Amino acid sequence: MEKLTEKSCIEFVELLAAAAPVPGGGGAAALIGALGTALCSMTGNFTVGKKKYTAVENDIKMMIKRCEELYKRELTLVEEDAAAFEPLSKAYAVPKDDPHREDILEEASLRACSTPLEIMHCCCKAIEILEEMLIKGSRMLISDVGCGAILCKAALESAALNVFINTKNLKGNKQAEIVEKEADSMLEVYCFRASCIAEKVMKNVRN
Repeated sequence: MEKLTEKSCIEFVELLAAAAPVPGGGGAAALIGALGTALCSMTGNFTVGKKKYTAVENDIKMMIKRCEELYKRELTLVEEDAAAFEPLSKAYAVPKDDPHREDILEEASLRACSTPLEIMHCCCKAIEILEEMLIKGSRMLISDVGCGAILCKAALESAALNVFINTKNLKGNKQAEIVEKEADSMLEVYCFRASCIAEKVMKNVRN
């Protein structure tokens, strides 16, 4: 079967728009995160080799390597998010009078949280690299750094929604509480950091 990430942009968007269970919000979040991370990598690739940035070239090369690892992982998370939906949909299909239904649903819901939570972690790492790229990367591509930060923030928040939709029916579950606390912490810290990058870029390009 053809992977979601092997489809054309048109095919992916049309499938996302269709009455199909996957891809959904989680897969879209992972793809958006990959795009934001790729913009950071692009900025680095345009910086390498420029005499003006010789002093930071090794740092830039390291950032490019980290970005490549991240966006490749984010693309695999598009597929993993789709795969995680199947056991959850099967869990919801278990008859309500089945005595094991709640346990099955609980396990599937917790498992479904793992992919969007990892998407969040990837976005946070990308935002950290974007902060450094803003300082060291080519000034000619500063708008791309800002766009990358905005996309990664959107992916972060979108992935969080996919975490919380799966924990909302797990009130009182200690593992779900740990997951929510972890997601909340990332939102609090990294949405602000991404917004700071975007604001700095906006001020720079407007002035």
